[in-house]
Amino acid sequence: MQDRKRLEESLANAKEVAARTSDLDTLFELAREGEDVSAELEKEMKSFAERLEKLETGMLLSGPNDFRSAIMTIHPGAGGTESQDWAEMLLRMYLRWCERNGFESVMTDRLEGEGAGIKSATLELNGENAYGLLQSEVGVHRLVRISPFDANARRHTSFASVFVWPQVDDDVKIEVKPEELRVDVFRASGAGGQHVNRTESAVRMTHLPTGIVVQCQNERSQHKNRDTAMKQLRARMYEFELEKKREETRKTEASKLEINFGSQIRSYVLAPYRMIKDHRTKLSVGDVDRVLNGDLEPLIHAYLVWRKTGKTAGEGADLPD
Repeated sequence: MQDRKRLEESLANAKEVAARTSDLDTLFELAREGEDVSAELEKEMKSFAERLEKLETGMLLSGPNDFRSAIMTIHPGAGGTESQDWAEMLLRMYLRWCERNGFESVMTDRLEGEGAGIKSATLELNGENAYGLLQSEVGVHRLVRISPFDANARRHTSFASVFVWPQVDDDVKIEVKPEELRVDVFRASGAGGQHVNRTESAVRMTHLPTGIVVQCQNERSQHKNRDTAMKQLRARMYEFELEKKREETRKTEASKLEINFGSQIRSYVLAPYRMIKDHRTKLSVGDVDRVLNGDLEPLIHAYLVWRKTGKTAGEGADLPD
């Protein structure tokens, strides 16, 4: 049914492109006959170009799991409150991106920082192609700004890491043996009322052979938290198995790969100037506020093109350290 839905959407998109092309041809014909349609033509051309870019993005999602929903985790790097605040800024950015693009976001785990920001967060992002689109965000994100936590208003550099896994459907066989699983229950932290604080509703699962740990504490019911944690564990184990299969290919193409756990993929500079630069695609964006408010489409599209073709969006000077 999912394959059928995607094929039907492809046919509908083809019909839409044909219809809009025909409309543009009509406007050009009217312009040749002397009618003033320049404003309407400019509006239609701009709208059509934006639509074609979105369709191209969809065509670039050809991986076996690109169409799936996603699970995202965000962790601050070293630096205490400064990095924790940066992790929360990233969390807000992805939540706003979900709102802009019609994805459902569910916060399954959030650990608050002592002074500000977050120590970690886990999100379920439900919708078509969520995993394929958000692969562009996997890696270390770097922030340069005048710290609001520094009384001397000095410039600080902070890091936070983002990881994304595909949500595994029920038809994917991931075996989790009970004897290989340790389940801990504890009282949830943060807001939620007396029920949350007085009962051990939060669940942490540890898969002993792989060392994978997941936890969920957003629901009042321990059973619901257990089900959600199991879904996250199966997704993490699925990605773990895929990673083992990719290891041989990675050894032969290590020189080509630029994304790994410790790599810096993107810099967000708020001082002394304002610019966001993706170090893989070489794309630079000057409107920092727009990106931090969830407009990630140019960065995602440039990454998908780079991953597919190896072509970068543009060359530019490296950002300062």
